[in-house]
Amino acid sequence: MDVVDETFLAVPPPVVKAAFANPGSWRRLWPDLTLEVYADRGNEGLRWTVRGALTGTMEVWLEPMLDGTLLHYFLRADLPGRPGPRDIRREITRRQFAAKNIAFDLKTTLEDGRRPGCPP
Repeated sequence: MDVVDETFLAVPPPVVKAAFANPGSWRRLWPDLTLEVYADRGNEGLRWTVRGALTGTMEVWLEPMLDGTLLHYFLRADLPGRPGPRDIRREITRRQFAAKNIAFDLKTTLEDGRRPGCPP
C-alpha cells in the first residue's frame, strides 16, 4: 500500500525536523510501528524502514516553501499475511487519517497561532 500526504507548515524546515528527530516521539506518532532510520537527510527529513503492523519504508521530506515548509509524508508498506482488498483499503484510509492528524497536530503546536506571511 502507498500513503502520501502533503501539508504546509508556516515554520522553517529545521523546526519541523526537530519534531521528528527524537526517536522517543516515533512511538507516540506511530505506536504500532518499529522504525529504523536508514537516511537522515538533515533539514530535508528522514527515511525509515518500518516493521511491526506493517513492513516497508516511510519518509518525511521537508521542502522549504515560501515562508515555511511543505511536509511530504510517504508510506510504502505491506500488511502481514494475506489481507483482502477490503482490509487493504481500510488500512490505507486509517493511515491517511493518521498522517493528516500528525500534520495538523504539528501545525497547531509548531505554528503556535502564527499566520502565513507573518514573521516567525
